[in-house]
Amino acid sequence: MQNRNVEDIISSVRQGVRLTDEQFMILAEKADLHQLGFLADSIRRKLHPEKIVTYVIDRNINYTDVCISACKFCAFFKAPEEEGGYVLTHEELGRKIDETIALGGTQVLLQGGLHPDLPFSFYEDMLRFMKGKGIHVHGFSPPEVCHFSEISGLSIKEVIEKLIEAGLGSIPGGGAEILNDRVRQATAPRKCGADKWLEVMEEAHKLGLRTTATMMFGHVETMEERLEHLRRLRDLQDRTGGFTAFIPWPFQPDNTVLDDIEKTSGYEYLRMLALSRIYLDNFKSVQASWVTQGPKIAQLSLYYGANDFGSTMIEENVVAAAGISFRLSEQEIRRLVSDAGFSPKQRLMDYTLVD
Repeated sequence: MQNRNVEDIISSVRQGVRLTDEQFMILAEKADLHQLGFLADSIRRKLHPEKIVTYVIDRNINYTDVCISACKFCAFFKAPEEEGGYVLTHEELGRKIDETIALGGTQVLLQGGLHPDLPFSFYEDMLRFMKGKGIHVHGFSPPEVCHFSEISGLSIKEVIEKLIEAGLGSIPGGGAEILNDRVRQATAPRKCGADKWLEVMEEAHKLGLRTTATMMFGHVETMEERLEHLRRLRDLQDRTGGFTAFIPWPFQPDNTVLDDIEKTSGYEYLRMLALSRIYLDNFKSVQASWVTQGPKIAQLSLYYGANDFGSTMIEENVVAAAGISFRLSEQEIRRLVSDAGFSPKQRLMDYTLVD
């Protein structure tokens, strides 16, 4: 008999018993924000008793905005037939990397649109160039890897092997949105399905690459579909242990096809963050989303399960295209973390501490 009382479920989780799907739904429907926050915070403190909150200094580089996917939630892409699309040159990439290193950056988050005309060799050459600059490349989300497989005729495994050989250091969790094919068909029918996204991550883990996992919520999905997303991540992490962190953030509707959807409130964001921390018992780290929520909610996040403040984001284009333009320097992140009662520490992608 499953625990059906919120307090009983909380007690069970505190004793280290894994949350079931039924219990997740009961907490989602019946637990108040404070109950979820206290439980998520207790899990975070158990995993991170040293009261350290980490962050990474990096730069988001979008190598092209030309994309055939035409996702309804994206305000950034340009269709191939539109005017004004770009592809960064090596010279432009080099300048961005040099600026990042000069600011103490340790990695580049490299992502771009699914360009119809660039051959797979373009991406290999780009990686070799970037690796030659001496920076860790956290690049190419699963939809991009699937795109490379389609244009090259190589398997997912072969594509990842070639990307590693060219200099890829890890894979970001972008393009996950909600790992449910009803949702994906409704919002991004040309993008890889949920099974393919998970296949890319599993192959990457088997080949020794660490990756992150994300969830973009608050658009056309149900709570049951959010749970399906979390379950599939937890199941894969049970098999491989290859995810370093989970990053949930709310959909930003401005300037998108779905701009009639009401924005997720800070209250709802904190609830989902806490529920994620409670359910994903095999993920050591959960990241706050100051980019979408702003600095004050991000501070609160540290008491709702988050132990990582994410990136300084020296450059960010995709969320900015949806009208969100929060900016934080390393000094501001350190101050916000300290003011919240934690010790800020710079990290690398794999959560090794820099200082």
